[in-house]
Amino acid sequence: MEAGDFKDFAKAMTDYIAEYLENIRDRPVVPSVKPGYLRPLVPEQAPEKAEPWTAVMADIERVVMSGVTHWHSPRFHAYFPTANSYPAIVADMLSGAIACIGFTWIASPACTELEVVMLDWLGQMLGLPECFLARSGGEAGGVIQGTASEATLVALLGAKSRTMQRVKEQHPEWTDTEILSKLVGYCNKQAHSSVERAGLLGGVKMRSLKPDNKHRLRGDILQEAIDEDIKKGLIPFYVVATLGTTSSCTFDALDEIGDVCAARDVWLHVDAAYAGSAFICPEYRYLMKGVEKADSFNFNPHKWMLVNFDCSAMWLKQPRWIVDAFNVDPLYLKHDQQGSAPDYRHWQIPLGRRFRALKLWFVLRLYGVENLQKHIRKHIALAHLFEKLCTCDERFEIVEEVTMGLVCFRLKGSNDINEELLRRINGRGKIHLVPSKIDDVYFLRLAICSRFSEESDIHISWEEIKNSADEVLAQK
Repeated sequence: MEAGDFKDFAKAMTDYIAEYLENIRDRPVVPSVKPGYLRPLVPEQAPEKAEPWTAVMADIERVVMSGVTHWHSPRFHAYFPTANSYPAIVADMLSGAIACIGFTWIASPACTELEVVMLDWLGQMLGLPECFLARSGGEAGGVIQGTASEATLVALLGAKSRTMQRVKEQHPEWTDTEILSKLVGYCNKQAHSSVERAGLLGGVKMRSLKPDNKHRLRGDILQEAIDEDIKKGLIPFYVVATLGTTSSCTFDALDEIGDVCAARDVWLHVDAAYAGSAFICPEYRYLMKGVEKADSFNFNPHKWMLVNFDCSAMWLKQPRWIVDAFNVDPLYLKHDQQGSAPDYRHWQIPLGRRFRALKLWFVLRLYGVENLQKHIRKHIALAHLFEKLCTCDERFEIVEEVTMGLVCFRLKGSNDINEELLRRINGRGKIHLVPSKIDDVYFLRLAICSRFSEESDIHISWEEIKNSADEVLAQK
């Protein structure tokens, strides 16, 4: 493909994308295909001769869109949002054109330096303490990971490295294997499954602690678990505090947890994957009180801040523990400027990395902080609208306090009736929800996911839920 064809193809695709997104409401949220649907729609082998780009365009609806779940539809309320915006899409085009692999500073200086600055911009927007930012002049700074799961694992490996070194100094006679077998980490039972997975990948024990009656991990609960494990001869080394749990968007008591971790020299990692975006609004920062006590902090602009996947922002007060844990330095990756700028390959699991900071730069400039705040506040207001509609219908109950863009609700009654309600809602195909369960109480989660969502969309979703409830209760 030459430049002329590329321009035509890109213009056609830009028109198609804009048309798709602006009319996404008109598409069924979830496709009605079965596994294996796609193979019969394409040839058995790749074509020998080049095809025109118009042939590819002609197949998008038939092959791809017929099997797409439309996450950006205002009728999509499952999981948490995944972000999407025109500036981020254009930034990804430029990133694809530059196509650098930014594993060292010299591999593409702009790729590294824009990331350093963008993570400082973002940290200031959230109100993170200076001790997390590169601009503070110390070793601290931010890095873009692929996902919050990666950030949790990276922090765990840093914590492991720091603790192993400390324990070896105290007990030079202990082997690495002996120390490893004693390490133990902690999280809320409601923490994301990736925390448990990080423990498995890191080869250490992770304990899921039962939270309080509001499903928050508290300082006294953590203190008790740590004391218990120290008596058993174990070594507490890592705690994950969740700000905005996946099931119900509850917030661990970070301030209390921070004090316990500081007293025991335990690494504290904050996972604010979804809810962290809301901290750009000052009125929600009370939910991260005590963040200055953390060693690392992570949230996903690619969830709720209009930056397309993947863009997971992580800050480290002392990245040297990560760098030391991951530092493999072959001759072909060395360069003259080592030490004067971060080599981000040492801050992450993979070696290669895309130019993801472009997405942040484009979105932050083309929206401005003010419009990003409006976006967050609008989603939270729409969640409160749905909460109000629920509470006005005496058949329903709200399961958790609504603080962000998530509402957890259920029909009063048994788990069975709520399972049937969800089957009915998703079976009708107009909207899409997923369930969760806490303390054996099954409930439905309605997340405000689309940047196109309006009050009218919430009313339509509520009518769908109400009609499904009518059918379920009539049948009962």
